[in-house]
Amino acid sequence: MIGFVGIAMIFVMVFGGYMIHGGEIGIILEALPFEMIMIGGAAAGAFVLSNDFASVKHTLKDVGKVFKGPKWKHADYKDLLCLLYELIRIARANPVALEEHIEAPDSSSIFGKYAKISKDAEAVALICDTFRSASMNYDDPHQVEEVLEKRIEATHHHAMHSTHALQSVADGLPALGIVAAVLGVIKTMGSIDQPPEILGAMIGSALVGTFMGVFMAYGLVGPFAAKLTAVLTEDSHFYKLIREVLVASLYQHSPNICIEVGRQNTPGHNRPSFSELEESLKALKQEAA
Repeated sequence: MIGFVGIAMIFVMVFGGYMIHGGEIGIILEALPFEMIMIGGAAAGAFVLSNDFASVKHTLKDVGKVFKGPKWKHADYKDLLCLLYELIRIARANPVALEEHIEAPDSSSIFGKYAKISKDAEAVALICDTFRSASMNYDDPHQVEEVLEKRIEATHHHAMHSTHALQSVADGLPALGIVAAVLGVIKTMGSIDQPPEILGAMIGSALVGTFMGVFMAYGLVGPFAAKLTAVLTEDSHFYKLIREVLVASLYQHSPNICIEVGRQNTPGHNRPSFSELEESLKALKQEAA
């Protein structure tokens, strides 16, 4: 919702201020379709040229995150801590019983309680692969932490491709606006014998190209890239939380301590309170009893 509010503010302040100052919006509206064909079309073409089909599709899909915000909310972090708590308890009490959950998470009764998490392939793979490695005695906390860190960084780097693609478009838009303006000036010079009022309108129309290139770069596409960067960075904390809890488990801390480590490393606005999480864990204990 806030994304739409921001876009509305940009248009109202820019064009509203222009009109209040006495500017004629008709000149912009008349030139806008042609300028958008040149600037927008060239930007879209450059975007497609510099990316493969999968990257184009990925970027277009990620644009929706600008309006939706981060995928993982407060309740999801609490669910993740509860999920990890259940798995750690089983791993300590009966490692054999854990296998059915990490080898077939789709049919696991534990993963099934947390539908949103179980649908995220990377989160499930991160959890299951780490538990599986521990069961094969690959349980050196320092090595596992390093492996998980590299894996999370690689996943985050891949996710950030969309932001780099959008920022590249934003960087190129002012130059494409100048290209459109130059073409407008060329057209104007071909009509140099016209009266001043006609030439003035043609020059004004040409300058719309420069305006649109700068406006789209710094008013729309650039902020989209910045917002998407913030959203993807926040979502990466979810996977880092998995790392923190599982590494704490490898140090043989009690399940409650492991979960508290995770809670403390949860971003502040998504962090469940100690009492809130404690109640959820008590409910899980009663359910398992």
